[in-house]
Amino acid sequence: MYIVKRSHHNPILIPSNEHAWDGFATFNPSPVKKGKTTYLLYRAISAPDVLNTPSQRSIIGVAKSKDENYFDDHAQFILPTEEWEKYGCEDPRVTYFEKKYYTFYTALSKYPFEASGIKVAVAVSKDLKKVDSKHLVTPFNAKAMALFPERVGGKVTAILSAHTDSPPSKIVIVQTNKVEELWSENTWKDFEGNLDKFEIDPRRSPYDHIEIGAAPIKTKQGWLLIYSYIQYYFPNPENKPKIFGIEAILLDLKNPYKIIGQTRGPILIPEETYEVVGFVGEVVFPSGALLEKDNLHIFYGAADTTGCRATISLNDLLNTMNPMQRDKSEPKRYKNNPILSPNNNHAWEAQAVLNPAAIYLKGKTHILYRAISNDNTSTIGYATSKDGLNIENRLKEPVYVPRENFEMKKIEGNNSGCEDPRLTKIGDSIYMFYTAFDGIGPPRVAASSILVKDFLKQNFNWTPPELITPGGIDDKDACLFPEKINKKYLVFHRIGTDICADYLNSLNFKKDKVTKCIRVLGPRERAWDSVKVGITAPPIKTKKGWLLLYHAISRAHYEYRVGAVLLDLKDPTVVIGRMADPILEPREEYEKQGLVNNVVFPCGVILQKGILYIYYGGADKVVGVATMKLETLLTALTRKLK
Repeated sequence: MYIVKRSHHNPILIPSNEHAWDGFATFNPSPVKKGKTTYLLYRAISAPDVLNTPSQRSIIGVAKSKDENYFDDHAQFILPTEEWEKYGCEDPRVTYFEKKYYTFYTALSKYPFEASGIKVAVAVSKDLKKVDSKHLVTPFNAKAMALFPERVGGKVTAILSAHTDSPPSKIVIVQTNKVEELWSENTWKDFEGNLDKFEIDPRRSPYDHIEIGAAPIKTKQGWLLIYSYIQYYFPNPENKPKIFGIEAILLDLKNPYKIIGQTRGPILIPEETYEVVGFVGEVVFPSGALLEKDNLHIFYGAADTTGCRATISLNDLLNTMNPMQRDKSEPKRYKNNPILSPNNNHAWEAQAVLNPAAIYLKGKTHILYRAISNDNTSTIGYATSKDGLNIENRLKEPVYVPRENFEMKKIEGNNSGCEDPRLTKIGDSIYMFYTAFDGIGPPRVAASSILVKDFLKQNFNWTPPELITPGGIDDKDACLFPEKINKKYLVFHRIGTDICADYLNSLNFKKDKVTKCIRVLGPRERAWDSVKVGITAPPIKTKKGWLLLYHAISRAHYEYRVGAVLLDLKDPTVVIGRMADPILEPREEYEKQGLVNNVVFPCGVILQKGILYIYYGGADKVVGVATMKLETLLTALTRKLK
């Protein structure tokens, strides 16, 4: 679990108005420290010159900064002086190795551009002020080569992307005794014919494309490699669109051919305007990284136009990538899950039990769960647990059933009824918000309440339900905040794809209803939560903010997963922290196979003695529970990144 913080100064590298050679684009930056100064090597595209063919060319520029917030003093560094680079020099990756700076880059020897004219070259420098020597490295099509900053097992080690322009491309590793052997013909004589022998493959799908990003960084857990991962780069059966993302893998310190950890999705995707709009829009491409204590700074090209920086906690990232550490920090599923399953002896809950609300009262966890009959009618069932894990009591009859016309079945066999409850205690009453559906019109939010004393006695004297959201609008996933905000009652609900909010003057739902959609949280295009988001349970108040877990699905992988955000204490419509990755996703069989496959869907979260108990529906069929430390979430959500 981690958050990503883009620099407030982005873009930190922009085209120059002072000279033509980098007047069009300055991107794919590669940083290196020299004393207190950070040098940034980057690809520079010239302003158009209609008298030349091609009209624009790339060279490698260099800029400097003392604070890494803004780079100036642009200067030309690597120019196309050799025949094998006559049409341009692109995408540098610089490494300080054994008292010299080695900058590997893409050399273009043919125009129009074609695979056979796109190869890797290297420039060697003692001081980054001038190039001492240049060499063509690969005799075959390749890009994105980076040198490890120290020898591995006594060997000079480099990693590169082979056959990038004649796919399928492969990430391969090359090792030599001397650094000069990297540009020796003997090193590569039999290499291309045996790429599989030297390959590491982190792809999750054959339709994806990968390319080396930054030079590897040594950590205690392994070699960290930040790289470009493009989902659905190649034509795929479902015609899913390309998603440019930045990901990471962890390689064994002694055997870099061995992948020991990997992110399960993008660390960063195009979201900001400068990443979406540019020479080539909707692109983030990693090209460098620097480590300063726990702050991992990732440098990347945005829309093939500017250079940018984002920061992430190294410790949080490594713990997410390491399977053993990840299991310690993520919610832990109860070993006896599912804790509730359909009961064929009760017609009202014979098909499914799911999406449970939960409330802790008088030493017990009270669970109200959605139950579906074989004729697809939803009602609300009741169960209790003393320890929050094991069910001690489960009633044989539903405690809440459809009573009003707006939730009564209109078409035989269609879904209808009372769905997905959320519970909030205010004063001496418990308020239940749920989705009311008649099988025809758009679902709406209904509210009912019960006195705490009646609830505990299991005298389920619920007040008549009132619709609180407008007609004709699909509105669901609603809850009531457990305390007033600015002297008003705050309601979260979902319209379309977004989590919305509105303030009510009272809890008289005949008089006060939801009339606004104050946008709180929406999908992130191309991320794991790219299609729609909705609340899970009422937010939990902490010293650092209101903790809200939310469910979401992605366009690329149609799964319901769970994320976390932190909301401002005084104004909960303001998000102050949002996880980059999900905290819970379908993994177990009971979460992957059911009425709707690949679903984890909580409606209840309880905090007890610093532990969060997350009650969720699995695959719209059963109920499970998972636990995690509150502090684990809060630490990640409030991580101070520089």
